Amino acid sequence: MNLTFKNINQNNWKECIALKVHEYQESFVASNWYSLLEAKYQGDQNPLAIYNDEMMIGFLMYGVEPETQRLELCRFMIDKKFQQKGYGRASLNKLLSLIKEKYGDIDFYTSAEPDNINTIKLYEDVGFIKTGEVMWGEIVLKIKL
Repeated sequence: MNLTFKNINQNNWKECIALKVHEYQESFVASNWYSLLEAKYQGDQNPLAIYNDEMMIGFLMYGVEPETQRLELCRFMIDKKFQQKGYGRASLNKLLSLIKEKYGDIDFYTSAEPDNINTIKLYEDVGFIKTGEVMWGEIVLKIKL
């Protein structure tokens, strides 16, 4: 596994929006095209493609949430063809290292739909803990880096 993050640009945006989750997961995450528009027009967001070697396998976006002013992972998806192969966990760990290197010792947040049990378990497995908060109908989790 050779994971890298790359910026979304004119050469890879179409590949990014073509990534898909399983049908039962569609209600758990915004589409990548919507996330890219949000990043373009809503400020402090960092959309990144997740690559294994030269193959785009997923997408994530992190930044400062305007309502809470917290740094958070607001989008995370692995294409359905690459799920259940360890890429999600490895990508999250790589992101947490990047956030720690870039921002230092901070609290880093994310959230998930209550029914998205697999993702909540994945977040907890890499060290996130539930805060007890519910925002936008989602369970809020954080990790101390």
